[in-house]
Amino acid sequence: MKKQKNILLLFIKNARLGTVKTRLAATIGPQAALQIYQILLTKSRESALLSNSDRWLWYSDEITEKDEWSSDFFTKKVQSSGNLGDRMSDAFRQAFEAGAEKVVIMGSDCPEITGEIIDAAFNLLITNDVVIGPTFDGGYYLLGMNQYYPGLFHQVEWSTESVFPTTVEICTQKGLSVGLLPQLSDIDHEEDWLGYQQRTSAASTE
Repeated sequence: MKKQKNILLLFIKNARLGTVKTRLAATIGPQAALQIYQILLTKSRESALLSNSDRWLWYSDEITEKDEWSSDFFTKKVQSSGNLGDRMSDAFRQAFEAGAEKVVIMGSDCPEITGEIIDAAFNLLITNDVVIGPTFDGGYYLLGMNQYYPGLFHQVEWSTESVFPTTVEICTQKGLSVGLLPQLSDIDHEEDWLGYQQRTSAASTE
């Protein structure tokens, strides 16, 4: 297998009723939450396909062979055990061990990420050690690095508003330069989804 200098890691959950977007489901119900998650998956897939990279798709539970994620374009894997940081760290490790020069990870909760933003992340890694795409809730929708820095996943309180500032602080302590991408919104709650719909509607009428 030829080595790809840029590897994009895409973390998704297996789309099952009652197991995805649970905070969203708390107010709109599990069926509607599943439908929205399917939309988010489509958006993430379209953006990933536009990026100039080798794409590794990481399922939360098990590989689905015959789904919308064609094996022609995505190398399919299953996330390791542990918390989010453990699983992301392991994915980065495997990518660098496979010969990658730059590795970027994204989730499936940010519908406004684009192929251009993903490619911008790889470009920022030419002159920066780390690249981060911050979210408005204090997390990040994308993280990239030009070599394996496992320390970025230690002592981070995942799914809290401290994820982004803590990660930046870790980079500062380790002397790593950080490139920042535009701040975007994750879809975690009903108001996030409504805000995204409003922005999309406004953009379409301009």
